[in-house]
Amino acid sequence: MKTPATSSAAPAGTGSARDESTRDRVARSILTNGPSSAAVLAERLELTPAAVRRHLDHLLEQGVVESREERVYGPRGRGRPAKVFVLTDSGRHAFHQAYDDLAATALHFIAEAGGEQAVAEFARRRALEVGQRYQELIDAAPDSDKAEVLAEALTADGYAASTAERGHGAQLCQHHCPVAHVAEQFPQLCEAETEVFATLLGRHVQRLATIAHGDGVCTTHIPGPAPVSSVSDGESARTAR
Repeated sequence: MKTPATSSAAPAGTGSARDESTRDRVARSILTNGPSSAAVLAERLELTPAAVRRHLDHLLEQGVVESREERVYGPRGRGRPAKVFVLTDSGRHAFHQAYDDLAATALHFIAEAGGEQAVAEFARRRALEVGQRYQELIDAAPDSDKAEVLAEALTADGYAASTAERGHGAQLCQHHCPVAHVAEQFPQLCEAETEVFATLLGRHVQRLATIAHGDGVCTTHIPGPAPVSSVSDGESARTAR
């Protein structure tokens, strides 16, 4: 991904190309690891906090990232929550537009070399890696809140998720899918994701609809007792869009 260029060209011999490369690393780190503070980014990328803040300021100006208060699960300590940075829709689109074709090509190669089973195994490993990032948050939540916590974690990763009661259970809805174009060709990605949801929530779930198959929302049914009390706030899903 190349972040948008500034309005004035930088003189030859400056570090503009190096700056663009570093900004790309900062944005990519947020995409891969989710909401991140400037201090965490500095440690992760082995940069100075001042350098990271300078690049974040540029990304904010370009609309690639936005800042928000860090969500705190459980008792909150003294002081204000830390400020974290997340990719905007346009920032995510720049990544996905650039890498959708590459990802699809790689999966086609895996299918040709190892067959459909190899693609399924890749999808499972990818889904498990994502699930491992959510596991601690969901394990710490009471049973009644686990689906909502999962929705919040998915929203932070760009899936604009929410939960709502439906009869004797609940529905988990993902209003956006960053990998939809690839999943159209490889439904194993959706199937593996559904398996991980079942593992995280500790109950059988059923996928009712997917964006990759042309539905407006990815919808997963979670049988009762309903793991949400009413409708999740879906705050990130509604306010960020």
